[in-house]
Amino acid sequence: MRNVLVVISGPSGVGKGTLVRALLAEDDKLVESVSCTTRAPRAGEVNGREYFFISKEEFRDRIAANDFLEYDEHFDNFYGTPRSFVERQLKEKSVVLEIDVVGGLNAKRLMPKSAVLIMVAPPSLEELEKRLSGRGSEDEVQLNERMRRVRYELDQAPLYDYVVVNDDLQRAKREIQDIIRKEKEKTI
Repeated sequence: MRNVLVVISGPSGVGKGTLVRALLAEDDKLVESVSCTTRAPRAGEVNGREYFFISKEEFRDRIAANDFLEYDEHFDNFYGTPRSFVERQLKEKSVVLEIDVVGGLNAKRLMPKSAVLIMVAPPSLEELEKRLSGRGSEDEVQLNERMRRVRYELDQAPLYDYVVVNDDLQRAKREIQDIIRKEKEKTI
C-alpha cells in the first residue's frame, strides 16, 4: 500500500478541522502536515508541533529553493506547507493537509501522483450561512464577504478528486476514510 497526501479543503464553517481531528484520532498511519510561519509563537505553541517558526529570510530562501507546496502572506507574516517535510512524512505515513483551494490545487500540481484532493462541502449554502452567522463573530458585511468566498471555493469543487458533504460528521468521516483506503490501494 502506498502513502498519499490527503488535501482537505472547503469553506469556513464546514467542519474541516473537526473531520481532520477525528481522522487523525482513529488512524496512526495518518499524520497532519506542519506548516511554516514567520509569525512569533503564541503562548503554549511548540516549534515543530503547531508550526515550524522560521525567519522571513529563511522563508524567502525556501521559496527560492521551491520548498513549499503552497504559501501565502497574511498580516505581514508568511505561512506555507514545507514540501521537504511532507515528502519525509510520506515515506512512513499518509499526510493530511488542511488548506484552501488555491493551495490544494498547487499541491496537486507539484505532487500529482501523491495528492488526493477532497472538498468538504456543506449540506446547503443556507445551512452554512446559518452556522457562520450563529458564531456571532462577524457583522453583516463580513458575513456577506465570507459567503462570497464560500461560493468561490465551492465553484472549485469540479477540480477536486472528491466532494464529501458534511451533513453528518460520522458519515462524512467514514466516507473520507473509505476514500483514503481506496487511494492507498491504487497502483500508480
